[in-house]
Amino acid sequence: MRLRHPSGTPLHLGYCTNVHPAEDFDGIIAQLDAYAVPIRTALGAGVLGLGLWLAAPVAAELTADPARLRKLRRELDVRGMEVVTLNGFPYRSFHDPVVKHAVYHPDWTTPDRLAYTLDLARVLAGLLPDDAARGSVSTLPLAWREPWHTAMADAAARHLDELAAGLAAVESATGRTVRVGFEPEPGCVVETTAQAVTHLAGADTERLGLCLDLAHLACAWEQPSAALKALRAAGLPVVKVQLSAALESADPAALREYAEPRFLHQTRTPAGDAADDLDEALDRRLPAPWRVHYHVPLHADPAPPLTTTIPVLREALSELAGGPEPLCDHYDVETYTWSVLPPALRPATAAGLAAGIAAELDFARTELRELGVTG
Repeated sequence: MRLRHPSGTPLHLGYCTNVHPAEDFDGIIAQLDAYAVPIRTALGAGVLGLGLWLAAPVAAELTADPARLRKLRRELDVRGMEVVTLNGFPYRSFHDPVVKHAVYHPDWTTPDRLAYTLDLARVLAGLLPDDAARGSVSTLPLAWREPWHTAMADAAARHLDELAAGLAAVESATGRTVRVGFEPEPGCVVETTAQAVTHLAGADTERLGLCLDLAHLACAWEQPSAALKALRAAGLPVVKVQLSAALESADPAALREYAEPRFLHQTRTPAGDAADDLDEALDRRLPAPWRVHYHVPLHADPAPPLTTTIPVLREALSELAGGPEPLCDHYDVETYTWSVLPPALRPATAAGLAAGIAAELDFARTELRELGVTG
């Protein structure tokens, strides 16, 4: 959706399509009709923003076939959709029965991750609305933390330099600016904003910055104001914000029904205790309270005694969009876990999922309006 900050700066709000399983061209078009069109209708939006997730094979296909890319642009336009951001974190197979650590491969030590991300930048340059100031691509925070050694860090640094050069080449060829945001996540080389400052020092900040996922920020028990102050001091831009909320509980036993086999649900405590998955945290009986990397619907509170990190989201939004100038212009609702929620909470139909996503977007739009954003 197209919104406007009180300063006059356009803001873009949409939802991330990694919640859907399609990994080929025809499946992507089909999911527009199954989900995106009903969502736009429910919201009464003239234009619906999509944070497209394109698996590596379809990204390569679109890059190699300009006619195919133009067709995707037409299919989006005719349905009232716009794309200013892509999710380039999962490489492929994001809806396999078991994903877990596989989502971090290939990582930034490999040429495959570089090639995929540049394919996405080229695709996005062809999809950007004519009046969009720039595009963004989110990506993983270098790699999972283990193994990580000097040779891997050196390889990643070289690939980041090549990424910046490749993005400059895309801009030279198309006239469109695309930035890449590295997304801090629990358990990764870059888990916190402090680690982002350390590992991205010396990067080309005209083209590289952070994708700030607000559930991840909360799971790290970071204070949004302090985190954003540190990023500003380091000159690292927030190129994209993922509007997400994590589970929180002072009664960890109540979280047991959320342990599931597909995704990692890293668990953290304010004292620094950490587990790489929820079932591990339950087995180890970490001291409470817990925050769990489990994206839950923004608009719906879980059953007590569970809560969510929506207060962190609100505080972060106030910092990001509540000042005289916004700190970021791309906002993406990213609740990819609808299909693995406890059975009683899962949508039973495509229409049910569309209604849930529409409710999340309405929640996000309302939160931004509380800060003076219009549209």
